Amino acid sequence: MDFTLKVWRQEGPDFKGRLVPYAAKGISADTAFLEMLDIVNERLIEKGEEPIAFDHDCREGICGMCGCVVNGYAHGPEAGTTLCQLHMRHFHDGDTIYIEPFRAKAFPVIRDLVVNRGAFDAIVTAGGYISIRTGSAPDAHAVPVPKENAERAMDAAACIGCGACVASCPNASAMLFTSAKISQFGLLPQGQPERWDRVRSMVSTMERAGFGACTNHGECEATCPKRVSMDFIARMNRDLMLASLK
Repeated sequence: MDFTLKVWRQEGPDFKGRLVPYAAKGISADTAFLEMLDIVNERLIEKGEEPIAFDHDCREGICGMCGCVVNGYAHGPEAGTTLCQLHMRHFHDGDTIYIEPFRAKAFPVIRDLVVNRGAFDAIVTAGGYISIRTGSAPDAHAVPVPKENAERAMDAAACIGCGACVASCPNASAMLFTSAKISQFGLLPQGQPERWDRVRSMVSTMERAGFGACTNHGECEATCPKRVSMDFIARMNRDLMLASLK
């Protein structure tokens, strides 16, 4: 398969970026998207040109490192799929593919397709933990947790922090990410002692980082590779209101 790539190239955060065309010829339909970029980079290096910078690590849809906007979609056009799990068979031979970084004020471009997602780290540092001393590890099932709460906590914990929700939201909101990180603790007994401080601290950190407000467009849920539900945003807003009263 042959493709024409229009890739965003930017030497650094203080440089002006631009779309640069590249030919990706002879690509197998079974090639993963990041492997296709690897092939293009090898050819660029052979010609003495600067390779395309992009984030990646596990390439198994687990770590949340990879991510860029492909033809206007964060992580590409396949629902419930990270960029590293996207394959070239989902495109047509001869397609022109536009590849751009996640765009948000809180995600400044470092180089090419690589953005600084340190704002997410700041949000988690603000409250995404349990610091209350609980002694040694209890026996399994010693602390009763309702099945529904346990399952919802696992659903929230599925968030890998990739930032696709921010990139797809017209307001560049981080509400889905923040609400998932708050809810994975708030639904469990271990997270109750710091529940109200956690939601206040993490939400205020999110706001200071420069993320936009949520206006319920739903793009975050639609593009999330782990299908995290917007219901967690409603839960977070309810907890924030209760925390303000306490």
